[in-house]
Amino acid sequence: QEFGVLPWRHAAISGWILDPDRKKMSKSKGNAVTPLDLLRDYGADAVRYWSASARLGVDTAFDPAQLRIGRRLAIKILNATRFVLGIAADPAVPTAAGITEPIDLALLRRLADVTASCTAAFEDYEHAIALEQAERCFWFFCDDYLELVKARAYGEHGPGPAGSAVATLRLGLSVLLRLLAPFLPFATEESWSWWQDGSIHRAAWPEAGELRDLAGPGDDAVLAAASAAIAAIRKAKSQAQMAMKTPVPRLIVTGGQDALDALAAAEQDVRSAGRVAAIELRRADGAAPVHEVVT
Repeated sequence: QEFGVLPWRHAAISGWILDPDRKKMSKSKGNAVTPLDLLRDYGADAVRYWSASARLGVDTAFDPAQLRIGRRLAIKILNATRFVLGIAADPAVPTAAGITEPIDLALLRRLADVTASCTAAFEDYEHAIALEQAERCFWFFCDDYLELVKARAYGEHGPGPAGSAVATLRLGLSVLLRLLAPFLPFATEESWSWWQDGSIHRAAWPEAGELRDLAGPGDDAVLAAASAAIAAIRKAKSQAQMAMKTPVPRLIVTGGQDALDALAAAEQDVRSAGRVAAIELRRADGAAPVHEVVT
């Protein structure tokens, strides 16, 4: 028998789990929560999501609200996958080589940055940060990007732009499922099985460099400008108590030239997503973009 050989190469120390009164949970105190009821009420993915949200060495309070967030995320993964795959049921799905639209290339650039951040976080044993980064990007993908390109993906602007949107949606979904797989293993595995061979947990981890190569000239500013514009349109319609599908005659954006150029690159998608008849760009050097929706 050899002595002096460590049994592990790496070790991590978690914090305590606290009850709502910020006291350490323990069986002896009678304030511990057994997992069986939580697994039945929220599902295994939600419980794992809650535990993965806790940073190493930091005490964490037990919070059922966090379990509900995890369950909602798991359900959204399944629904988003079903929706993306339903856009292009044709087996001849466009490939990444057909991604040419500015907003699609911008999404690939963002995915590259998020993949790099998640990879670095895991290498530093900061799994909670990796989860935070991946989750934020996933919700942006669902709430903003998908809504921006949906009309184009369905062919509203012709086959070429549609193919670019579909290929980006598929690639984006593939990347995000793999980034979320360590945290929500069952929902991601189920979603993966609908369109990929093998287990997601044996699939290759996304490569930031490969995504940057595909993004080419993709500029995240295009994505940010489009997202800000569609948020302003939604807010104006909500304040006017209008349905989101109600057409509006004009969106006026005033800002610096760089911001206007970024929005111009995504103008077609913004007009389709916001049901806007026309977008007017007004230059104002040094000013942050201001959005005026004419209803």
